[in-house]
Amino acid sequence: MANATVKKQKVTRKTKAKDRFSKETRLHWYESMLLMRKFEEKAGQLYGQQKIKGFCHLYIGQEACIAGAVSALERGDKYITAYRDHAHPIALGTDPKAVMAELYGKVTGVSRGKGGSMHMFDKENHFFGGHGIVGGQVPLGTGIAFAEKYNKTGKLCVTYMGDGAVRQGAFHEALNLAMLYKLPVIFVIENNGYAMGTSVKRSSNVTELYTLAESYDMPAEAVDAMSVETVHEVFERVAKDVRGGKGPYLLELRTYRYKGHSMSDPAKYRTKEELASYKERDPVAGQRSYLIDNKLASQEEIAKIDQHVKQQVAECVEFAENSPYPDASEAFEHVYAQSDYPYTHD
Repeated sequence: MANATVKKQKVTRKTKAKDRFSKETRLHWYESMLLMRKFEEKAGQLYGQQKIKGFCHLYIGQEACIAGAVSALERGDKYITAYRDHAHPIALGTDPKAVMAELYGKVTGVSRGKGGSMHMFDKENHFFGGHGIVGGQVPLGTGIAFAEKYNKTGKLCVTYMGDGAVRQGAFHEALNLAMLYKLPVIFVIENNGYAMGTSVKRSSNVTELYTLAESYDMPAEAVDAMSVETVHEVFERVAKDVRGGKGPYLLELRTYRYKGHSMSDPAKYRTKEELASYKERDPVAGQRSYLIDNKLASQEEIAKIDQHVKQQVAECVEFAENSPYPDASEAFEHVYAQSDYPYTHD
């Protein structure tokens, strides 16, 4: 039974087996995660300069959670997440300039300046948001998976959430229906240890969050998500069963955010020692070290990537700065799928 799988599962970690990943894959991981990291570091600076307003939740430290998933899955698989959502579209191929413009609230943004930090959306790259209501995206991702099954596309939906979202009723409703209908959905808890500023141990009787799937006979496991290799391998394995009609799967990706919950959070609820211990396992620095130590890439090659990413981020800022704000008429656009829906225009 699936619940037996849940009970016996340990945290999946990187093995010391012979490296199965090519130089090209590792270079792609490094560049992709570095772009996410540097993009968000710049976003944090711009927020401090009041160039970016409203809410802003940074993903710094958690990059392997999305990089490993994207490299393991297929083009056309769907993704949906909560409001810590800048890195996901970048990993999926969205132009980072459009992501930065969205942070600025400019019309050239990926949501035409109407979504801001928490509501990125890119249909072309199969990214379905960016959702500000805690846990609100979980039933939506389940619905997307229902559509994939109904239409027999062979694709799946990866539904990301934070550890705090599992205390919402919608989470449990979604898992129940997903298992009942055997939907092609991978539920992903990005467990960074703190729901806003409250640790899992202080807010939940169940601290091994993947075991919540046991109530629905859903297979699940915990994963060391500071390792992009491990994330890739787990998604690759799990996706075969999900696509094969066996139904949903729950992954608890154990990760860590280096910054506060949002830009207004000083994160005084944790120790410097705890933060430092996670930074020792940093996925970006770890990939860089692996490439150099195993002579897969030279210092010069790495420096070239570093410079390219730096230039990309600078171009993102320039693009956002020079882009116009939306016209007031934009408030009436893209409200309904039906362009001539009544009551939206004079």
